Amino acid sequence: MHEFLTHLHELALAAGGPGLFGVAFLDSSFVPLPEINDLLVVLMVMRHPLGLPYYALMAAAGSVAGCYVLYALARRGGSAFLQRRLSARRGDQVLALYRRYGLLTLMIPALLPPPAPFKVFVLLAGVAGVSPVKFVTGIAVARAVRYLALGWLAIRYGDTALVLMRTRGPEVALAVVGVIVVITLVYWWVKRRKPVN
Repeated sequence: MHEFLTHLHELALAAGGPGLFGVAFLDSSFVPLPEINDLLVVLMVMRHPLGLPYYALMAAAGSVAGCYVLYALARRGGSAFLQRRLSARRGDQVLALYRRYGLLTLMIPALLPPPAPFKVFVLLAGVAGVSPVKFVTGIAVARAVRYLALGWLAIRYGDTALVLMRTRGPEVALAVVGVIVVITLVYWWVKRRKPVN
């Protein structure tokens, strides 16, 4: 497995953006490749800093495409699909989160680095009947923010960004998530307080 991952890593680096898209697609669909995508984004941006928007877009697009495959399968299979993969209790808990917090239930896990669970939220979005447009938008925004942030760290800190990813990745991701949650809550609060004409 290690040899396969090394070979895949080298191929993706040589291919650039399309390689990044392919790895992101595999990781977000059927072949778990924890941290490889994040690492590739950092390495590619370190080599070509001006390519940050392009690399972030390719990684986000690959992730959206891979997630959509799982989402579509879950949407088609419904509760039968869910019962084969999750305990009833866990499935009910996540479905309750979707009902209460909407798209944030999907976007926050999409921002977090491995080993945070993510695919379960993708599957449950399909079962919960989240609309395809909302699903794609939520994943695209969250992943774009994640990869842009990683690319910015690569430009700002160079090789130290790799060390930061390995040692402080969860803390950095949680800080980003915290900022997004606060901004979202403030937006909703302001929107609700506006008088309706």
